[in-house]
Amino acid sequence: MYYNSIIETIGNTPLVKLNRVTEGIKGTVLAKVEYFNPGNSMKDRMALKMIEDAEKAGVLKPGGTIIEGTSGNTGMGLALGAIAKGYKCIFTLADKQSKEKIDILRAVGAEVIVCPTNVEPEDPRSYYSVARKLNEETPNSFYPNQYDNLSNALAHYETTGPEIWEQTEGKITHWAAGVGTGGSMCGTSKYLKEQNANIVSVGIDTYGSVFKKYKETGVFDEKEVYPYLTEGIGEDILPKNVDFDQIDHFVKVTDKDGAIMTRRLAREEGLFIGWSCGSAVFGALEYAREHLKEDDIMVVILPDHGTRYLGKIYNDDWMRERGFLEARDFATAKDIIKEKNGQGRLVTVAQNMKVMEAVKLMNAQGISQIPVVNGEEFVGSLIDSKVLNRMIEEPAVKEAQVTEVMDKPLPFVAMDNTVDVLSSLINHESKALLVRDEKDHIHIITQHDLLMAMSN
Repeated sequence: MYYNSIIETIGNTPLVKLNRVTEGIKGTVLAKVEYFNPGNSMKDRMALKMIEDAEKAGVLKPGGTIIEGTSGNTGMGLALGAIAKGYKCIFTLADKQSKEKIDILRAVGAEVIVCPTNVEPEDPRSYYSVARKLNEETPNSFYPNQYDNLSNALAHYETTGPEIWEQTEGKITHWAAGVGTGGSMCGTSKYLKEQNANIVSVGIDTYGSVFKKYKETGVFDEKEVYPYLTEGIGEDILPKNVDFDQIDHFVKVTDKDGAIMTRRLAREEGLFIGWSCGSAVFGALEYAREHLKEDDIMVVILPDHGTRYLGKIYNDDWMRERGFLEARDFATAKDIIKEKNGQGRLVTVAQNMKVMEAVKLMNAQGISQIPVVNGEEFVGSLIDSKVLNRMIEEPAVKEAQVTEVMDKPLPFVAMDNTVDVLSSLINHESKALLVRDEKDHIHIITQHDLLMAMSN
């Protein structure tokens, strides 16, 4: 027996029992190992489904170009389908994605455009916007839009769900998955709940994502959106494939906990998987410790393979730089704010203030960076060195409004983010971070604050 092309090998991935990382947990935890797909990820399923549904609808025609914004894995699945069916591919990725993902996509013939991560989804520079614009400008092109294309969830309803039901002989009691586009979680959950309405679905979210709070309150809270490092789960948008009726509970997982569990799964279970896989298992086990009974069977999906993360999770230097290999506990943003004890209240300048007045205020306060506001909205920031260089080059600018010289706003971070994560978010563009506390007060965290926290 042989297959006519590589795409015929998609699906029918194995279930593997987790043995060591589940110590102390009642019940059975099984992993659906999706790196057995030819593109080494579960995204092969939905990529092929989106292509074939587009062909049937006449949207994707012979010789066409597939253009998509991706974290990498969907792009790989689309590329395999394109090779088998004779299409070209252009993919946009956020710059936080691993170099391995970019190299793999180029290796299979795709054109890759890297876009900035820390911009709003509507920003013309975001990988969402760039993909849409390319689709508009490229003749005979197809934009799958995995976030809102319901073929995504349907692929898992038709394949992943039935496979799990059959593999567990209908005994599954809990289903767990990371939630990004929502296709794998919600499509699979829908099928499983149709077989047994008592099956509990647990969505794994990350700090910096809107999903958990939206599920619990129905409110899309932009204050929940912060920069984070984990790839493939969490969003700052609400994709149409995320059907919250199919998700019973959410568990949030930090970057560090997901990263450490990823390496544990490789060492202790022989599963060489990607970062979001570790996050999914960590979150699933957190839920399982409190809720699983002896006869329960939980299935958690492992989306992709570790080769995508050789320069990150499986690189000791990269892990050590972020404190992920350290045994000691790290202070959090909340700890830093508590330590400051109200000292150094947040100072801001209005966007219509004159540059010279803003500089005098910065000098008087002894600060090197200051947020720019328009009412209660944070619209930019001033960095003393950049303002100085601009005034040297153009002395008259000191009489201009702050909007003429300001940089992008300082990013907001979560109260739970640890010092190691905070330090990785401060760079030449963002010299400080903002955090909103439980009372809705806003605080600033500077490089000096981080140094003080690390020296304690």
